[in-house]
Amino acid sequence: MRSLLGDYLLQRLQQDAAGTLQTRLFRCLRNAIIDSVLAPKTRLPASRDLAKEIKVSRNTVLNAYEQLQAQGYVNARTGQGTWVVEKLPESFLVKAENTSTQLQEKKAQQNYNLSQRGSYLLGYSAASPYQWGAFVPGAPDVTEFPHQIFSKIQMRLSREPQVNHLIYSNAGGCLELRQELAEYLKIARSVQCDADQIIITEGTHQAIDLVSRTLSDIGDEVWIEDPAYWGARNILRINGVNLRSLPVDQEGIIPDLHPQKPPKLIFVTPSHQYPLGSHLSLERRQQLIALARQHNSWIVEDDYDSEFRFSGQPYPSLQGLEPDSPVIYMGTFSKTIYPALRIGYLVVPKQLFSSLRIVASELYRGGHLIDQQTLAEFIRQGHYEAHIRRMRLLYGKRHAFLIDLIRRHLGEDFLHAYNTAAGLHLILKLPSSSDDVLIASKALDQGIKVRALSQYYTKHYSTRQKGLLLGFACVREQEILVAFGILLKCLREHGICTLT
Repeated sequence: MRSLLGDYLLQRLQQDAAGTLQTRLFRCLRNAIIDSVLAPKTRLPASRDLAKEIKVSRNTVLNAYEQLQAQGYVNARTGQGTWVVEKLPESFLVKAENTSTQLQEKKAQQNYNLSQRGSYLLGYSAASPYQWGAFVPGAPDVTEFPHQIFSKIQMRLSREPQVNHLIYSNAGGCLELRQELAEYLKIARSVQCDADQIIITEGTHQAIDLVSRTLSDIGDEVWIEDPAYWGARNILRINGVNLRSLPVDQEGIIPDLHPQKPPKLIFVTPSHQYPLGSHLSLERRQQLIALARQHNSWIVEDDYDSEFRFSGQPYPSLQGLEPDSPVIYMGTFSKTIYPALRIGYLVVPKQLFSSLRIVASELYRGGHLIDQQTLAEFIRQGHYEAHIRRMRLLYGKRHAFLIDLIRRHLGEDFLHAYNTAAGLHLILKLPSSSDDVLIASKALDQGIKVRALSQYYTKHYSTRQKGLLLGFACVREQEILVAFGILLKCLREHGICTLT
């Protein structure tokens, strides 16, 4: 079997027809070193082996190696083989620098255009490069997850994997995970479902993409909360729907009960509105379901962090409020386990399951089935519920600690009215005259990763509130104290009065 270097040289020798075979081979090997096909300190094949691979005489290879050594590209030691030098010759470095500059100038002259959709999405992009630390909103403490237990299950399952867990999935995900999820959601979230209604996705973004592509057309009316999660808004934008942003108050989204153009989809976060934190009241829930039934709309319930409520009982799901409700329930393990796991799920009405399952298979070619089976076993053995209980207590303490700091150093007026003892972040309310975007930028310069509340509103929304999203879940109390002190300094520098 030929090596990759042998294949590379055979291709290049066919393209380089000038000069003797020995000269051509030298040039091809030199270019392989210059282009980093052969990295520094890489051992070249034995001359006899390479000659056999590329079907030339051994002397041809030996002569090419000797020329490479003479010009400083390789070192050769008796009994130790021939190695690419760690640092290339000075004469080449100057030439390479000039060549690189010319290539960059040539590329700069070329004009590459994105599609209108791509440009539009880039104009609204909001994904942060910072996903950990004080005060990243929505980041769980991934260091507290019982990785050893999860890895032990995963290793056992990986030793003798089932064939159907190593090929593409077109069944909506691992059956064992769908079964465990159905049981868990019935008890923990009052969701009415069975395994044949659950589709496993690679997180919330893919779930939103699947639902919006399958159940809406370009130009269809889609309702979304205002403010809302930027990721959901951007996926809907690029899928070509007509977004209508509806305001939120202490009872959640305020629906238009007599719309001129009925919505095809209604996206809501009823248990813990993102990002403000209000809870969708029973009256509003009933209004939304009645409106959806009247207009043949679908409500998409994003239940992104409902497990983390620190006082009282968790609010039941909107999906389970009425039998056969027109609600698609959406959840994720990104907040309860860790985001890189990339496992989320949809609970869909039975009449939609087959269609959405097929579309998901066509669009995404499902996989990661061993990870899904591992998670199913992790849930079945009771580790998941134990982890949730432990993290609920931990996050509750961190939430209370941050609330106390705000009260002592800023006062009650800086606590948002909708802040509830739930979730992974809270809102630090700022005066309406303040520039929360500038404050967030200055805080980031100091290593404090807050996000401006006003950026979660649509651009033309006139009554957007000012504030900062403070994620507390992934920050230990001592780190919260230090980070909050830095944030206080930033607030003072922007004319915001503090109590201390």
